[in-house]
Amino acid sequence: MTHRAAPPALVLPPLDRKLSPLTGLTRDHWCAYADHMLRSAHRFATPDHANLYLPGASSAYGPRSDSLEAFARTFLLASFRLAGDPDGTGWLADWYAAGLDAGTNPANPDRWPTPGELGQAKVEAASLAVGLALTRDVLWDKLPQRVQEQLVAWFETVIGEEYPPINWVWFQIVVEMFLASVGGRYSDADIDAGLATHDALYRGHGWFADGPERAYDHYVGWAFHVYPQLLQLMAPQDPRVRARRDLDGGRLADFLADAIHLVGGNGAPLIQGRSLIYRFAAAAPFWSGQLLGQTRLSPGVSRRAASGILSYFMERDALTPDGLLSIGWHGEFPGMKQSYSGSGSPYWAAKGMMGLALPADHPVWTAVEEPLPVEAADTRRLIAAPGWQVNGTVADGVVRVRNHGTDHANPGSTVADSPLYARLGYSTHTFPDLAPESLDNAVVLQSGSGQLTHRTGFTVLAQADLDGVLLGASRFTAHWISVDPNAGPDHGSGTAGVAVAGPQATVVSLTRGAVELRLVRLRGTAAAGADSRLRIGGWPVDQDGADSVSSRILAAPCAGGPLDDAGTWVREAAHPMGERLTIPWVGTAGAARDGDYAAVVGLGGAGLERELAGARWSDGGSFVFADGTAVDLAAVWARLE
Repeated sequence: MTHRAAPPALVLPPLDRKLSPLTGLTRDHWCAYADHMLRSAHRFATPDHANLYLPGASSAYGPRSDSLEAFARTFLLASFRLAGDPDGTGWLADWYAAGLDAGTNPANPDRWPTPGELGQAKVEAASLAVGLALTRDVLWDKLPQRVQEQLVAWFETVIGEEYPPINWVWFQIVVEMFLASVGGRYSDADIDAGLATHDALYRGHGWFADGPERAYDHYVGWAFHVYPQLLQLMAPQDPRVRARRDLDGGRLADFLADAIHLVGGNGAPLIQGRSLIYRFAAAAPFWSGQLLGQTRLSPGVSRRAASGILSYFMERDALTPDGLLSIGWHGEFPGMKQSYSGSGSPYWAAKGMMGLALPADHPVWTAVEEPLPVEAADTRRLIAAPGWQVNGTVADGVVRVRNHGTDHANPGSTVADSPLYARLGYSTHTFPDLAPESLDNAVVLQSGSGQLTHRTGFTVLAQADLDGVLLGASRFTAHWISVDPNAGPDHGSGTAGVAVAGPQATVVSLTRGAVELRLVRLRGTAAAGADSRLRIGGWPVDQDGADSVSSRILAAPCAGGPLDDAGTWVREAAHPMGERLTIPWVGTAGAARDGDYAAVVGLGGAGLERELAGARWSDGGSFVFADGTAVDLAAVWARLE
């Protein structure tokens, strides 16, 4: 039976605008948040501390899995506190020591399922192993021999187990590396195979794909770039670990050079990819770079990014009145639940508090905060692996990504679009429409019955910086999907079903600042989409939301075929950032025909209207952005054909 005393009060120190002029947060604030979350979660633990039965949703794996998950993920957070302040956190060591004993005691009827018995336990074993390795002196070494032997036996069930060839390979690597460090059995073959899979998923310039598909998301940062650095702390004398230090460190530094451009002035990370309920876990790679100095970012910028991300969520109801992390983005939103999500799942946000493992006198805590790139100037960046073109604007702090490379699929796939991967645009200020069929940042054909096409499986055509205008382009056979209701669990990919091919669409994004010129070339409409209308959708916004921005889309009639219809799609229902989702669109009033179409798409704050009003067509066939930067459209099409 769980104990549910009144929730503890969250007591924060005053903001420190001298050390942290941008967020006001110091290490003391981080400690206060961490301790509050831990004490709040502990209220729902069993008397022996082994299981935390948090209220809320259950995963597909059941309560035994969910309660272990809650213990392991809060323990990871506790281990960062213990490692960074061993003298001031004895209460945490005592609390978790009891749970580690009870959870692995074979005689305990409420013991944890082993990794050999339950797949999800393979994930949680990694958090336990990392936590024990980081707190060896204050926790592991003080456990009775009996408990150490129980834990070793529990961990040893990972040996020889199958792990999917995604970020999961790290769950086996870190567990078996920990076993090696404490005299347990382990398999060199398992470790070497996992490292080989990790390297095979590397796509260059610091980026990993989470599997063989074009799956690029926050797992790049909070998995592929966290565990290699933690491994350096866990097994610094292992020859494999020593040999990888510069390789993994260089990859991390390259990734962080891109990642820092994906944090908005409001502190939000890019809102894209699965498992977003982990919220401020997105701060993890910035701490990871500081652990061993494997970053080109200064300590002040790194902490600004991490503290901004934490503040963003804490100021937007990430914690319930009970002090618990809910399934959602701002507050609770059950619609973000995926099949593997349970009430303990959000506590992987603990990774984002990894900086607490660094002592109070570390430069990342003592340096004065410095601005993010988007706070210093307008930003413009191409990221090759995921096929993203990034535009940030200092006036409103918005970071926008146009996406011509990521869909959680492979070229030629004909599945439904994954809302969190396959949209043409993502930002730090808008949440994607979670319906697979959507006008959200779309170029779609709408059938007579109202069904919309999908773009997953597209071919990447180009990515370039054209003297200040960013170019991204892709081509796809638009396809309608009748979704298979038994398509399987949601792990990020688009849903399978029966596909019907439509016309071929080439889509080009030309971006500068808050504005995109979106070009569309249709072919094959007579045969494949004779009765279908073209729809080009803008950004999904909630004008009453906490991060209010405007979304506009305007037809560009001088570019080719007429876009003589327009409207705003509205859903009057709760979504992760508000209560009323709106998406503006333009399109054809009748059936779309082969030809070229264009729309001007904007997302931004108060200056957006000025940028849109200043954009124009020149007599020479160029599009001119508000600041006078021009792009020759004939030259753009020529390079794509």
